[in-house]
Formats: sequence, structure tokens, C-alpha cells
Amino acid sequence: MKKTIPAALLMACLPGIVLAQEAAAPALDTGNTAWMLTSTMLVILMIIPGLALFYGGLARAKNMLSVLMQVFVIFCLITTLWCIYGYTLAFSNPESPGAILGNLDKLFLKGITTSSLEGSMPEYVWVAFQATFAAITTALIVGAFAERIRFSAVLIFSAIWFTLSYVPMAHIVWGKGFLGADGALDFAGGTVVHINAGIAGLMGAYLLGKRIGFGREAFTPHSLTLTMVGASLLWVGWFGFNAGSALAADGVAGLAFVNTILATAVATLSWLAGEAILKSHPSSLGAASGAVAGLVAVTPAAGFIGPMGAIVIGLLAGLVCLWGVNGLKRMLRADDAFDVFGVHGIGGILGAILTGVFAAPSLGGQGAEDFSITHQVLVQVKSVGVTLLWSGIVAFIAYKVADLTVGLRVTEEHERQGLDISSHGESAYYR
Repeated sequence: MKKTIPAALLMACLPGIVLAQEAAAPALDTGNTAWMLTSTMLVILMIIPGLALFYGGLARAKNMLSVLMQVFVIFCLITTLWCIYGYTLAFSNPESPGAILGNLDKLFLKGITTSSLEGSMPEYVWVAFQATFAAITTALIVGAFAERIRFSAVLIFSAIWFTLSYVPMAHIVWGKGFLGADGALDFAGGTVVHINAGIAGLMGAYLLGKRIGFGREAFTPHSLTLTMVGASLLWVGWFGFNAGSALAADGVAGLAFVNTILATAVATLSWLAGEAILKSHPSSLGAASGAVAGLVAVTPAAGFIGPMGAIVIGLLAGLVCLWGVNGLKRMLRADDAFDVFGVHGIGGILGAILTGVFAAPSLGGQGAEDFSITHQVLVQVKSVGVTLLWSGIVAFIAYKVADLTVGLRVTEEHERQGLDISSHGESAYYR
């Protein structure tokens, strides 16, 4: 016999039911919001001036301003495109989970107001935070084709690659796409950011060809001081990148914060140790490169692993990425000017796979009790493969479109003169 709830009892319980529903509804948390605003500014610090100075110092003096301009203007371009259509395609929920793109419900940020929430933060803050990720990912690619590309080609390539590679990958991994549904772990951008940018940079190095004199002349950085300053700003800004990806001022953010310190510090030490063995002396360039390698490798793992896992990842990242910019680079025979693939591509692959190992609770990670290292590593390997294939194909298309429209490479005369003067009519240094 079907039982019914007496009306009086239902009315008596109704206030409690309403209160429970209200408690479950998203509510603004000003502490979390303050942290996410701070994290967003820290990621902007990573890009301008951090990445710009890191790359600028590695360039020859005659190309310093061109590198700064490329990073600076890419930031402007991508953040604009993100708010027009990137955000909605990456994070608006599609009708069918597992798709490669979201929908256009929030085109031009339509429907978002100051009252809109994403979790416990205003949605505008979420939009801005994710815009910085899109911008730095695209800007990272600059380091591979520096000192020989047309400025207009940079912008055309960046717009196409952002649209067809970054946005879909962000949705596939972080939205409701198929890799996210598979359980791929990427806390702050191992696949979406670093592998994505790394393979696109390598493709550009091949398609643009080697710089004039590559292999015959010493292309030494014109200012290791600026490179070290840039690397230091990257490290500071990376706390917003990694700890900010916890999306709250909580224990996970604290864990990511500690892991970002440890992996970076250990990677710096291991790179310098390897350099001392191979080249008989540690260098400031090695210290800066090792730090970036550690930052890259810990990015996908930052909130999933324990501190001891971060130490192991940092130790391996320093040595593996040192090989990436030396032995592997010679094998690939590509003029990846500032070692985008050797550090970001290889470091991202290493970090993504090791996330599947050190997220295990038995190794101090944050995985579930039934966590399977074998299964998770296979999922991680699949995500790495998908990213390499997807981004590589899109990058090839984007470079070809830029080449057919404006031409990829500057003339030999302009390359010898330097892009500061030939492309922008000014010089970083006047004597």
C-alpha cells in the first residue's frame, strides 16, 4: 500500500528542506575570490614581464624588442579572443558530454553578470583566470621560432592555433570533453599548456627552417641577467598558475604551493649537477632552465601529489630536460631557438605521465583508495598522445595559412639586420 506524508508534517519540514537547498546552492566566498584575483595577476606577471624577459634575454641584442613585442601583443590578442568566443567554446557545457567543444551560449560573455558565480567565485574572475592560461600557452610558442618570423605571421598563426588547438584541448581536458571523462589528470596545464605549446613550437622550428648561421655561429644569449630576472618572475607567477588552479584558498592550494617550491628547487639542483658533469661547470642559464623545467613538470601534478613526489619529479625533470635541450635537440635537428620543446614539451610529457604514478595514495598522493597506477598511467599516456597529435596537426595548418597569406619568414637581409629594426623600426639598445 502506498503511504502518503501528512500535509501537516510536510509543512513542518518545509523550512528545513528550503534551508538545505539554499545551503547546497553556490555562494560567494570572498576569501576564495581574493585568492583567485591574486592568482590571475600572478599569471599575468608570468607572461608580461616574466616570459617576455626570459625569452628576450636569450635572444641576440638585435632581436630583443621583437621578442618582447611578440609576447606582449599575443597576450593582448588572445585575451581578447578568449572573451569573444574562446571562453564559451572551452567551458560552456555542451548538450552531450565528451564533445570536443562547448557551445556558444556565452559568446561575447553574454549572460554573465556581476552576480554570476563559478563555484564560489564571480564568473568574471574565472573568465579572467582562464584567459591568462590561454595567453601564456600561445606566447610560449614564440621561443621556438624567434629571430626569423614575420610579426604579422605570428599574429595569424596565434589566432588560428588558439582557436583550433588551445580552445578544444582546454575543453577536452578541463571541460566536459573525452579526456576529462576518461579521468585524465592535469591539475594546471601539463597537456593543455606545455605539451600543447611544445609540439606547436617544434613544428614551427621545422617549417621556418634554421636561422642563418645556425650550427656555424654561436647564438649566445645577449643578457643572461634579464633571463635570470625573467625566470625568477616566472617562478613567482607560477604560484598563481599552480596554487591558483585549486580554485580556492584551501589545503589543496597549499599543497600545490609547496610542490611548486620543491619541484622547482630540486630540478634546478639536478640540472646544475648534470651540467657540471657534462660541461665541467654549472651556469646561470642552466639554473634558470632547470627552474623552468621543474615548474613545467610539476604543473600537471601540483595538487594531486605529495611533497616527496614533487621532489622526485623535480629531480627527473632537471636531468631529462637537460637531455632534451642537448642530446634530443641534436637528434631532432631543429632550430628550436629557446628550447620550447626540450623544456616545455619534454617536461610536460614527463610530468603528465608521472602524475599517474605519484597521485597514488600509497606514494603520498591524493588519489582515491582504489587508485590504480597502471590504469592511470595508461590514461595519462593517452592524453599525451592526443595532445601531441592534435596540436601538431593544427600547428602545421596554422603555419601554412600564415605562410600563404603573409609569408612566414623575413628576408635574409632583414634577418641579418635584426627584427628590432627591420620589423619595428626601433632598437632595444642605442649606443
